[in-house]
Amino acid sequence: MPDWLTQFSAFTVFLAIAAIGFLFLLISLIFSGIFEHFEGHFDHDGGGDHGGPSFFSPRVLAVFITAFGGVGAVSMSRGSSILTASGLGFLSGVVLASLVLVFARFLYGQQASSDVRTSDVVGQSARVIVGIPAGGVGQVRCRVGEELIDKIARSQDGAAIPENAVVRIEDVLGETVVVRREP
Repeated sequence: MPDWLTQFSAFTVFLAIAAIGFLFLLISLIFSGIFEHFEGHFDHDGGGDHGGPSFFSPRVLAVFITAFGGVGAVSMSRGSSILTASGLGFLSGVVLASLVLVFARFLYGQQASSDVRTSDVVGQSARVIVGIPAGGVGQVRCRVGEELIDKIARSQDGAAIPENAVVRIEDVLGETVVVRREP
């Protein structure tokens, strides 16, 4: 074994692990876009929208590594064996990383989206804001949740529908909605 390698104590190794984890955490917080690419590649939850980052998120892993090294170094300075320090470091890493994961998923769940899906507008009542000529297109406005949505519209039967008429959205074809006049 090389001489320089024997100079490192277990305390120094744990401290180095904590420093590397903390440095990685700082870099991932400052340059967050760089590491977001890797989050999806380590997701073992079966894919899909699962409500936030996985345990293998770079930030969660950085917290685990930092806690493992830090608690291991503190344990070594208090006279613990390497095995005990490693066990305590592992347990504290899991606990702290789990707390960060729960908090990150909570924050992820608080995000709002203004995306309006096709299924959200079909069946909604709307008001014609630009009259629909016979065989042509106009514009309707409907409310989906708290948001007003304006859509290009054509009548279902090809008949003209005047401005301010109340219609029901029957279908969506691309960016155009098909409407019928309500009685």
